Amino acid sequence: MIAMPAAVELPLRIDEGDVIRIGNTRVTLQAVVADFHRGASPEEIAHHYSALNLSEVYLVIGYYLQHRAEVDAYVRQQRQLADEARRAYEADHPNDSLGERLLARLEEQRRQTRP
Repeated sequence: MIAMPAAVELPLRIDEGDVIRIGNTRVTLQAVVADFHRGASPEEIAHHYSALNLSEVYLVIGYYLQHRAEVDAYVRQQRQLADEARRAYEADHPNDSLGERLLARLEEQRRQTRP
């Protein structure tokens, strides 16, 4: 007979920046949920993040499916924080023209390849 465990430990932890990560890796809950939403299977997710093992991915997806509203709210909050950080950076560095330079380089490459 199979022994039934009293509880299965969830491989989630909150880091010093209040970001939920999987096990002892730097892979975030948000990243795994995003891959799951894009239709990736647990096997594909485990392959994509080589630091994760398949059982961790299944446990995290199971947790997400059981706590969808809370996790979705967390993901929205993380996106909002990232957007705020991006806006603050852009406000502090208005002359950072990296994006403009990359777009100009792309346009130049397109012009060179046209007949």
